[in-house]
This record gives sequence, C-alpha cells and structure tokens, in this order.
Amino acid sequence: MPERKASLLIVDNEPSIRESLSFGLTEIGYSVRAAEDGFSALIEIQKETPDIILSDLNMPGMSGFELLSVVRRRFPALPLIAMSDAFCGDEVSSGVVADAFYQKGSSLGALLMIMGALPRTERHPSHLSAARCQC
Repeated sequence: MPERKASLLIVDNEPSIRESLSFGLTEIGYSVRAAEDGFSALIEIQKETPDIILSDLNMPGMSGFELLSVVRRRFPALPLIAMSDAFCGDEVSSGVVADAFYQKGSSLGALLMIMGALPRTERHPSHLSAARCQC
C-alpha cells in the first residue's frame, strides 16, 4: 500500500501562485487546500490541521511573518515553509519562524526537495483536536 502523501495548506494573496502550486502538488498526489491571507489560513487550520504549511511572507492584513508566529506557538511541531520573491534564502530575516524557505518562482522539484527534508511528526488526533480549538 503506498504511503499517504502530506496534506498542505498554501497561503498566498496571489491567486496565480496558489493555483499553480495547488495544481502541481495535487497532480502528484498531495492533498492541498489554499488560503488568500493569514486570517483565512487560521480558519482553514481550525477546520483541519494540515501536515505542512507553505506561506508567503508579504501579504496584506495578517502577514506571513505574523501567521507563522501564531501557528508556531499553537502547533510547535507543525512543519512551516516560508516563501517569498522578495528574499533569497540567506537574506531572510532571522525573525522568520519557519523550518525552511522556498523562493517563489523556483521549480516544483525544489519545493519537493524542501518538503522531503522537513522533519516528520506523528499526528495524534486527540492532541490536534485540542490544539484546533485554540485558533
């Protein structure tokens, strides 16, 4: 039986980025949901906690910086990937609370390599249900 691929939440205010990443990842078997900003992402997380969050850093309203900080506090083991076209890996502020960085415009293969290098966490439904109520 093949291993279940991760579920992802993609957060970006640019519809073209959300759609292209969602399409590419869905085509190869990932379960993908998308949100257009940090506030929408928190609602999606409350509905169902994803295995990985991929968030743009520069968004109106609640920025990716703020979203990732909130998620890290509520779900410390949840893998977080920050993405941006305004920064390159070494230029990202040390204040970014993320496990990895994806440069927008990089290949889907680059994202898959980043995701493959993330630490795997055990999902415990009772723990996630309790945490979900805190959103």
